[in-house]
Amino acid sequence: MTITILAVETSCDETSVSIVQNGKKVCSNVVSSQMETHEKFGGVVPEIASRKHVETITLIMEEAIKQANIDAKDLSAVAVTQGPGLVGSLIVGMVAAKAFACALDLPLIGVHHIAGHIYANQLVHDLEYPLMSLVVSGGHTELVYMEAPGSFKIIGQTRDDAVGEAYDKVARALGLPYPGGPYVDKLAQESDAEIKLPRAWLEANSYDFSFSGLKSAVLSVVNQAKMKREVLNKAHVALGFQNSVIDVLVEKSLRAVRQFNAKQLLLAGGVAANKGLRQALQTRCEKEGIPLLIPPLDLCTDNAAMIGAAAFLKWEKQDFSSMDLKSEARLPLENWITVD
Repeated sequence: MTITILAVETSCDETSVSIVQNGKKVCSNVVSSQMETHEKFGGVVPEIASRKHVETITLIMEEAIKQANIDAKDLSAVAVTQGPGLVGSLIVGMVAAKAFACALDLPLIGVHHIAGHIYANQLVHDLEYPLMSLVVSGGHTELVYMEAPGSFKIIGQTRDDAVGEAYDKVARALGLPYPGGPYVDKLAQESDAEIKLPRAWLEANSYDFSFSGLKSAVLSVVNQAKMKREVLNKAHVALGFQNSVIDVLVEKSLRAVRQFNAKQLLLAGGVAANKGLRQALQTRCEKEGIPLLIPPLDLCTDNAAMIGAAAFLKWEKQDFSSMDLKSEARLPLENWITVD
């Protein structure tokens, strides 16, 4: 039996709708980015993001169905990102999904955004449990242990800045365009030397992360160069910053895999597109014989296909949401789905 889910994702500044079958086959995945709109402000403006979602959501839904070459009557359910995210943006997607589900008398499935990022890997890989997932994005940095499908246990998380947030702040300090992460990564790849920066390991055996001190160290380097009227080599700073981030992420992830006897390490989230991080994890995992799963670049950033993949977990349990489902800006991941 083929279960066809229409999924909606509007947690931040991408409007996306996808048609996914049986949690694995992507029939269409339409994404409309607002990057150019927010670039002039140096970051996402929540009210503007919400308005843009309103302008495009209906067109994106129509296009997703058209590209999938299906009829609306072929759909089994409608999935939507419930949270976390920008509440205004989430509400637009929620209202659209509810309207569509009501009009066609289809079940509604609320999905956790981070569960979606993790299950983006299921669209291209076979998952083996127990597994460990490193989630890295603009708003999240977490190590999530999964003993079984839908079982999420956060064993480590950032105590301050998320890694993607740190990248953007460092990029801003270096005078790089928004979004800063890809520009810092590119400079780091091109650099022939680095400015050594500190690593925040925190207390022994902790799987938590902290990047605020590293960000402050970068700002100190930038300010010292200005005071001395020296020309700062931005590439050297970018490489030093990136190496500091990657060292901590890789070491803690591999230690977690060994301690929890995970069969696989998954990389998930927008920062999973970072070339330096992907290369470092691949090198270390190959050396230590740990299977590493990384989604293709188009499934790393926010998209609705990942929401459709995660929604299939709830479909299998017939765990549907009521029409009074509310968007939650800080929706917790653990216990998002009931595990048998």
